[in-house]
Amino acid sequence: MPVDPNPAEPSATAREQTRRRIIDVAIDLLERGGRDALTTRAVADAAGLQPPALYRLFGDKEGLLDAVAEHGLTRFLAAKHIDPDPQDPIGELRAGWDVAVEFGLANPALYGLMYGEPARSTTVFRFGLDILMARIRRLAVAGLLRVEEDLAAQIIQATARGAVLTWLSLPEPQRDPALLHAMREAMITAVTTREPAVQEQGPAGAARALRAALPDQDVLSRAEQRLLTEWLDRLSA
Repeated sequence: MPVDPNPAEPSATAREQTRRRIIDVAIDLLERGGRDALTTRAVADAAGLQPPALYRLFGDKEGLLDAVAEHGLTRFLAAKHIDPDPQDPIGELRAGWDVAVEFGLANPALYGLMYGEPARSTTVFRFGLDILMARIRRLAVAGLLRVEEDLAAQIIQATARGAVLTWLSLPEPQRDPALLHAMREAMITAVTTREPAVQEQGPAGAARALRAALPDQDVLSRAEQRLLTEWLDRLSA
């Protein structure tokens, strides 16, 4: 019987199932053996495939690592319960920080891949950052933000990653939950104020609150918004 020289391509569903199986296998190898265990040969063998199948689906090893990191971030973000109108924005910030740290402690190898190489998963990283910046914006609008928004994001990310890496570097008998609590509350103190900043003397707090709320206003022209933004930036500094 003649052989079709152009056999039908696998269906999109079959390709996606194979792709997902490879990612699951890669995550399992990563979690059990660390980054060094994540070779294309090991992944292909564990998935019951030949290495060329990985290259067809992911391009190269870097493409596979990108997919693993993206899947990890997607799973992480799915665990977040986002309240579109939180009554306590500082409590929301605490809860979000806890979720990030808990994920890192539960998935150390995957967390290291995700955050040790920040160029990975640009789209998903941006989505995660958007969630964080939305939380920070709500704090700013409420007048509860002590520092500028970009600096607040850096402090929040640095304390969460530092907490995870420090905890994992300690021998188990030395892992004290008080460390995580202290770092979280240090972050809260550095980023937020106990009372709305608009009640403080001087224009800086009010300027930050107005600057955060400005994108939601439609009574000013773009030129007027740009000019007002420049003034508010000067006042808040």
